[in-house]
Amino acid sequence: MEHVVAAPAFSPAEPAPEKESRFSNTFLRLKKHLERKVGEAIGDYGMIADGDVVMVCVSGGKDSFTLLSILLALRERAPIDFRIVAMNLDQKQPGFPDHVLPAYFESIGVEYRIVTENTYKIVKDKIPEGKTTCSLCSRLRRGIIYRTAKDIGATKIALGHHRDDMIETLFLNMFFGGKMKSMPPKLVSDDRQNVVIRPLAYCSEKDIERFARGMEYPIIPCNLCGSQENAQRKQIKAMLRDWDTRFPGRIVSIATALKNVVPSHLADNALFDFQGVSCETQVEQGDVVFDSPDMPVIQPESDAIPIGVWRS
Repeated sequence: MEHVVAAPAFSPAEPAPEKESRFSNTFLRLKKHLERKVGEAIGDYGMIADGDVVMVCVSGGKDSFTLLSILLALRERAPIDFRIVAMNLDQKQPGFPDHVLPAYFESIGVEYRIVTENTYKIVKDKIPEGKTTCSLCSRLRRGIIYRTAKDIGATKIALGHHRDDMIETLFLNMFFGGKMKSMPPKLVSDDRQNVVIRPLAYCSEKDIERFARGMEYPIIPCNLCGSQENAQRKQIKAMLRDWDTRFPGRIVSIATALKNVVPSHLADNALFDFQGVSCETQVEQGDVVFDSPDMPVIQPESDAIPIGVWRS
């Protein structure tokens, strides 16, 4: 079952100046910082093009609320034209306040679609009590999201995963899957019918939390999978937060490493021809076999305005 609402004649994507006056200068700097980070990610990975229909998946959590707000704000200044449709999947979780998101979408004047599917019952029927439901829940959601994107003619599906989600996924795959694999900023679905983008790829969870508190979003807590205390992701999150507290800058360094992969200095034969290495082979960053590990200092994140079409 679906509920569709078209965009109004005027969509107040950006808060009016008189409304922004209620925010502190510190909050407005944070807002600008997030907009720059999102603009930089969109530009770096070619996430949104002229004429795109971007379906923004909004769960009711801080990340997806922030993603929708930032994209609406950037659309007002972007030199290209694209359409935004907010989409929520109502999974019929007990106690889910199904009136909250439609009311919020209408209050900001964004086109939206509510899709109702009782995936909660399917998950509870299939997964034993106490076991992690995330995998099945995710597969069910993905299929519904892809179908909805096709129905509305979306060319991009925007998800609210941020930088910390990507790093947590990297460690989950290393620790439990034996793979160097994370969430990419942009990917194509297996059926090649959908392009998924993660515009918050450069944004920290800490900044998103601060922004969401300032915006006073009507947050809807997840009581199905994300709240399970035995989820391995929660353990990884706690580990990374502890690292960041004791060793500031470590998370930034890991995020930088995701963009600076050197296949010749790893061990994957599919990415580098180790079998064919000879004295004539040219490799990036040279011979370090006898050297002490070189640990360059990663500079703090910059607030510099990104260059390109997404410059704010």
